[in-house]
Amino acid sequence: MGSEIIFYILSALSIFSALVVVFSKNPIYSVLSLIVCFFSIAGHYVMLNAQFLAIVHIIVYAGAIMVLLLFTVMLLNLNKESEPHKSNLIKVAAIVTGGLLMLTLLASLRTSQLPVYVSPTDLGLGTVQTVGKSLFTDYLLPFEISSILFISAMIGAVVLAKKER
Repeated sequence: MGSEIIFYILSALSIFSALVVVFSKNPIYSVLSLIVCFFSIAGHYVMLNAQFLAIVHIIVYAGAIMVLLLFTVMLLNLNKESEPHKSNLIKVAAIVTGGLLMLTLLASLRTSQLPVYVSPTDLGLGTVQTVGKSLFTDYLLPFEISSILFISAMIGAVVLAKKER
C-alpha cells in the first residue's frame, strides 16, 4: 500500500511538472520544472528496482543536459520584444503536424498488445551488480572501445579549441 502512494505521488509530480514545462511563459521555470520531472522519473526507476538506470538518468539528464539547457536559455536572453512574430500559417502547420503525430501514436497503440509483465525484482534486473557484471564480462570489449572513442573525442575537442600562435 505504501509503494502505491509513493507511485501516485511521483506520477502526479511528473505530470504536473511536465505541464509546467509546456505551459510556462518563463523559460527558466520550464527548465527547472523539467529537472523536477527528471527526478520524479528517476524515483519511478528506483521503485522498479533499476537503481543504475535511476542514477544514470539523474547524472546525464538532470546533471549535464539540463545545465547546458539552462546556460543556453540564460545566454539567449529570450524576451517578448526580441522574439519574431510568427505567422498564422506556421501556427496552423504546427497544430496539424501535432495532430497527425497524435493520430499516429493512437493508431499504433490501438494495434499493439500489452506484454506480459515480469517483475524486475524477481530477476534482479537493473541493479548495479547485475549491470556491472554484464558490462565487465559480456560487453568488456565494446566498453573499452567506447572509452577509447571518448578519449579521442576529448583530445579532438581540445585540439580544435586551441588557438594558434
